[in-house]
Amino acid sequence: MQAPGSPQNYSMTEVAAVVLGGGKGTRLFPLTLVRSKPAVPMGGKYRIIDIPVSNCLNSGIRRIFVLTQFNSASLNRHIAQTYKFSLFSQGFVDILAAEQTMENVDWFQGTADAVRQSLRHIMSQEPHYILILSGDQLYRMDYRLMHAQHLVSGADITVAALPIASSRASSFGVLKVNEKGRIIRFREKPKEKSQIEEMSSPAAFMRHFGIASHGRQILASMGIYLFSPQILENALRDEKMVDFGHHIIPAAIERFKVFAYPFDDYWEDIGTIKAFFRANLDLAAEQPRFNLFDRQAPIFTHPRFLPASRIHDCRVRHSIISEGCMISSAAIEQSVVGIRSAIGEGTVLRKVLMMGADWYELPRRGQSVRLGIGSECRIHNAIIDKNARIGDRVRIRDHSRSADSDGINFYIRDGIVVIPKGAVLPPDSEI
Repeated sequence: MQAPGSPQNYSMTEVAAVVLGGGKGTRLFPLTLVRSKPAVPMGGKYRIIDIPVSNCLNSGIRRIFVLTQFNSASLNRHIAQTYKFSLFSQGFVDILAAEQTMENVDWFQGTADAVRQSLRHIMSQEPHYILILSGDQLYRMDYRLMHAQHLVSGADITVAALPIASSRASSFGVLKVNEKGRIIRFREKPKEKSQIEEMSSPAAFMRHFGIASHGRQILASMGIYLFSPQILENALRDEKMVDFGHHIIPAAIERFKVFAYPFDDYWEDIGTIKAFFRANLDLAAEQPRFNLFDRQAPIFTHPRFLPASRIHDCRVRHSIISEGCMISSAAIEQSVVGIRSAIGEGTVLRKVLMMGADWYELPRRGQSVRLGIGSECRIHNAIIDKNARIGDRVRIRDHSRSADSDGINFYIRDGIVVIPKGAVLPPDSEI
């Protein structure tokens, strides 16, 4: 078992990346009410799609497909405005939406089916390797290292894997490897203690990758796969196999050389409201687990050329304030405030993800509720989606112990109040 060596020694020009945009995004509803999951804003100024695309660009991958089928208009617009390559470059970021053809009239039935239906577009680029990525994860990975391990091991398929404690195994598809890292067994969300224990990875394999186990002897699949093109085509032939995690990878273990690539760094599935909310607020922590200030591997997004934020007489603790904001005499704690946000005097935000606005709004006669958050509001444990209008003296209390429910212009999901895009809460409203 050899070490991959320096990532700079491996060219990524022959790698094409495919980002799986997901289906209806029901786990992130209502943030996906009018947009696809990859287009959901995060971190004050980014979109979820910016994470895997930035990882690709920082790894030297310049040919990137994004697969989606629901509410793709805002995603198309963001991709077109953000990722513009030189006329002398072969690079691109393209949207591949579900389409009817003479051979297939159905929507994508799963992750593998999405790639199967898009394969003719992907293969037209004649890639030597195809990297399959999930569109709802927060992490920073140098894919050159995974590619290097793929070459060194002689793998047909390489699966990125996260070392986890056995107590978390029931939430993942878990892999058992031999001492050379070849996957010999796969279990989807095992529940029995005996089933989990038998999936432990050899200590020698973990040490080879410099992973101090500390009780993390289980390898969980991250939903990131590197294929040789012919192997991918072969694996996708059976149209009954519609999902990578449930069908393709378990079947491939018996037929191909499938190896694990351990990834021992921050990784978070942000596909649910609770996980998405917590991951965003963690960006504002004193020591965030995901560092947006890494100049070696920046996160790219649409350059908006906004003015610097104007903040007057405010108290701000452990928060992110994006550019173009106007905030007066407010108290903001453990919150993320998105671009072009307007927050009125005397308002208090605590644990709030405010996504901001798409435009600035001048005062208009007769307009009772302006874009943004009004004066003397108290908002706790909430997500305020883009272009929402929150009137003066609105109260949104902590619903962390409340069951999921729907209301007029609000939803409660995972104990978090979500004000959907463009919603209006009149003055003196209470939730």
